[in-house]
Amino acid sequence: MEQQLIRERYELSMARILKFQEEQTVTEPYRDFFTVMSRFIGLCGRVMEAVEEGTFGSWTGEELKELNEKLYEDIRGERYETSYGNPAWAVSRLGKELGRLLCFLYAEIRGDIAYAFEGRMLEMVIGNEALIEIYNLFEEGVPTEREVKDVLYWCVSDYCDVTLTYRIRECLDPSLDFAKKIIMGSDLSDLSYLYRFGEYISEQELQTAGFLNRLPEETIRCMADTYTDGYIRGFAVMGRDLSKKKTVLIRYPLGFERMIRQAVKNFEAHGLSVIFMRAAVDSVNKNPAGRAGYTSSSPNKQYDYDHRYDSAVYYDKAFRDRKLSVLKTAYEQYKKEAAEYAGPAVVETFGEESFSPVNKEEAWSFTEKQQRLFLEYRNLSMPVVNQYIPGDETSFTIIAFPLPSIGPDFEEIFKETIDINTLDYVKYQKIQQHIIDALDRAEYVEVLGNGTNRTNLRIDLAELSDPASQTRFENCVADVNIPLGEVFTSPRLSGTEGLLHVGSVYISGIQFEDLTMEFKEGRVTSVSCGNFLEELLPLAGEQEKKEAAEAGRKLVVQEIMNQHETLPMGEFAIGTNTTAYAMAERFGITDRLPILIVEKMGPHFAVGDTCYSWSEDSPMYNPDGKEMTARDNEISILRKEDVSRAYFGVHKDITIPYKELGSITVVEPGGTRVPIIKDGRFVLPGTEELNQALDR
Repeated sequence: MEQQLIRERYELSMARILKFQEEQTVTEPYRDFFTVMSRFIGLCGRVMEAVEEGTFGSWTGEELKELNEKLYEDIRGERYETSYGNPAWAVSRLGKELGRLLCFLYAEIRGDIAYAFEGRMLEMVIGNEALIEIYNLFEEGVPTEREVKDVLYWCVSDYCDVTLTYRIRECLDPSLDFAKKIIMGSDLSDLSYLYRFGEYISEQELQTAGFLNRLPEETIRCMADTYTDGYIRGFAVMGRDLSKKKTVLIRYPLGFERMIRQAVKNFEAHGLSVIFMRAAVDSVNKNPAGRAGYTSSSPNKQYDYDHRYDSAVYYDKAFRDRKLSVLKTAYEQYKKEAAEYAGPAVVETFGEESFSPVNKEEAWSFTEKQQRLFLEYRNLSMPVVNQYIPGDETSFTIIAFPLPSIGPDFEEIFKETIDINTLDYVKYQKIQQHIIDALDRAEYVEVLGNGTNRTNLRIDLAELSDPASQTRFENCVADVNIPLGEVFTSPRLSGTEGLLHVGSVYISGIQFEDLTMEFKEGRVTSVSCGNFLEELLPLAGEQEKKEAAEAGRKLVVQEIMNQHETLPMGEFAIGTNTTAYAMAERFGITDRLPILIVEKMGPHFAVGDTCYSWSEDSPMYNPDGKEMTARDNEISILRKEDVSRAYFGVHKDITIPYKELGSITVVEPGGTRVPIIKDGRFVLPGTEELNQALDR
């Protein structure tokens, strides 16, 4: 009966919306907006009907390709300049207040692509009915901003129990197998299968899938085995019981289906059912920090950037409380599935062209009050999630591969990346132990930059009550974090201070130039980057420079610090993967590698939570049998008093490459100085073998 009611609402709303194109009851320029939306929704409706009728599977490859182009053409390339999805254009056409609101509505309705492909009729109905209600307002004249905003607010709030609850289920329930059916049941040699996901398919995905199809079966197995074995080994290394878990969530970029198909088989052989979750398509579930789930390359990164804070349309205290209440109810509803969830297995990619965003004043952004509410929700939601999915019972793994866009050396880089992902962890384990032994004798560590790099940091370390059985640093090889090659700790915040500076680093899909962070007592006190300063003309005035500097500061706060004005240094690590560094230098791709690999190519520092957030009380032992006791810092320990003050929900790594590094020096309590790295080379006895890759 419920499904029949949804079907009736769908049919009525679709019939009404399709009539927008014929009617003259709304004046220009607003009529054009509703006409554009009517055509788009009609196109999605064709897909929905074919899915419902069971005929979508018979669409040819050419039909699917043409559909994909039509669904995404409005936000691609030059078309975006005159798209209602572009807040600058929407405001110029429709006025500041109404333009911004209708631009938000445009972006929300683009979620219909996913809903149609998956047959999620209710979600389409929700958007349809909101659009009709707003259209009705315009039929009576030009409505006020408040009238339109009220429709949007109550639509999002009222249906939060639908959108958020489904998102939680999507993360936990393997019976939602839309993507899995495509991956396991398609003829992967016919690349038209890619269009059946409903994601934007570019040459990137087609070339990637085509390349993987040409790889030998043993190479595919090697890639999949490294990925899944690392995941399984992670539970053993952390002393966690995998036997009581039943599901694993795979997040990956489209184009890697041949590897992922083998990974599914591997996980199922270990008794784990695989879940595939699409990257979120609605503002309630989107994360401003990026997309999580299976996804393709973006049809327009500027579009994504323009809409990252769309929830500012409705984010107030009442909505925050509503969302938190729904979150609790949803996890209670799916508590059995949550208890069986083992954690995510992630595939990342690298090689995309760097993106320099344009900050548009017309785009939605949080007020200070909304920013505070947003961060409060994160702090309040984390204990809820941890109640149903305890952090000390799950694990993860993450691995990365290059994309064809990295350049003409793609195939060779891909091969070398496989080699890097499968380095001899026993050899590195022994070498890294020499570094740990030196660090365990330190009072603090001094890190200095070289040349134009101005880094000058003092890193204080946690105390050891029993050095014979305890260590400060984890000896990290290839399990959850692939490739291998780092030792890391949670620094003591008191005494940790100085300047962190990196000439160029790729974080969260953005290339940051001339990035700096100042620390005092282990906490960030100021940040900057030169992204917008570089765009200024040589004769730019002081006011322009000041505005560009402020735009750079905001970019760091938004994209690295997840809206926090200050964060603690949650991690200090020394990367040892000189093989990865040598490859990056040889091919000239250092600035296009993901942080997953870059963090192994020099010292790195994470702002935010420690590496042990939500599992600090679970003992962690290195291969030599010593317990890694530096799992807390002065902020995370506050969980014992007030958990809402202990975590930030962010952990972003920033690496200084070897070539920008002057020295890393251990300073012992008596003042003895023991260099680990000097002028970009390992000099500590027992580590010299790491320099061989640098000398090739």
